[in-house]
Amino acid sequence: MQIIIVHPRFSRARTLTVRPAWVATGALGLLLLMAAGSGLLSYVTLKHAFEFRLPFVQRWVAEAAARNLENRDQFVRQNLDALAVKLGQLQAQLARIDAIGERVMSIAGLRPSDVGRAPPGQGGAEPSQSRALSFGELSSAIDAMTLGLDNRGDQLGMVESDLMLRSVMARLLPSAQPLEEGAVGSRFGWRIDPFSGRSALHEGMDFNAPTGTPIVAAGAGMVVFAGWHPGYGNQIDIDHGGGLITRYAHASKLLVREGDIVRQGQRISEVGSTGRSTGAHLHFEVRVNDEAKDPLNYLRTGIGIRGFEPLAARPGNPAAAPPVLPVNARR
Repeated sequence: MQIIIVHPRFSRARTLTVRPAWVATGALGLLLLMAAGSGLLSYVTLKHAFEFRLPFVQRWVAEAAARNLENRDQFVRQNLDALAVKLGQLQAQLARIDAIGERVMSIAGLRPSDVGRAPPGQGGAEPSQSRALSFGELSSAIDAMTLGLDNRGDQLGMVESDLMLRSVMARLLPSAQPLEEGAVGSRFGWRIDPFSGRSALHEGMDFNAPTGTPIVAAGAGMVVFAGWHPGYGNQIDIDHGGGLITRYAHASKLLVREGDIVRQGQRISEVGSTGRSTGAHLHFEVRVNDEAKDPLNYLRTGIGIRGFEPLAARPGNPAAAPPVLPVNARR
């Protein structure tokens, strides 16, 4: 851009060339000068206003600070109220979890006192007066709920472990009838020996069935003997752990070998009349630490969680009622 300057004193016109960079530099300098002046003016104004205690300035500053504080308090209160509502919802969900936990414990045969203190009941009419929770009260309530959740998690974990133990032991113990089809013959106890005619202890239970009838494992375990015995004939012993062994005797055919792992209900042999026997039947024994036990207690009641003692040994247990089993009239 060129500027032509004409003056009577000049013998001729003069030309001034203005470059764009000069214009930009000048504009930037002007802006900086205006900003510095504005900031200086504000500083001087406020400084002298507070020094001379100008009422309108002090009132304006106080009102601005009060508005900021009010907005901040309102924001905090809204968030606290929202957290309190969420806390109430979590407490309601926790109450439903407690109810479910109590039902599960009831199904498992446990009481709340068996796994911890039962949660206290709460309720009442709708209050006529209420107030918002403070931050400290809300924090304490959250801490208490966290502790309660931890305790309930531990309790339900114990119930889960108990139920898992029951499930595992139910499959290990001989609670399933070893013969799906057949009638009960001689039971456990003293009887007249069919060979000697003298009174003798019968250490097992006989199931009468035709030759070839499938024999199944009363409980899961490992086969520790599968072979011939002079008295028992073709015999199978299954170890269920804890010193508990079931014995299946007089079989016509063995379907498992020593070292095999069998599951509850798995077919292991077939009914026969081998060994010391007067006819086709299954002789079934339950032995704990090599001591004969009455198999009927295990077959009719299943398992308890405190070891290998049958549930019938516990007073007041409805499972202790005698089972309905077919009984062969011929002993």
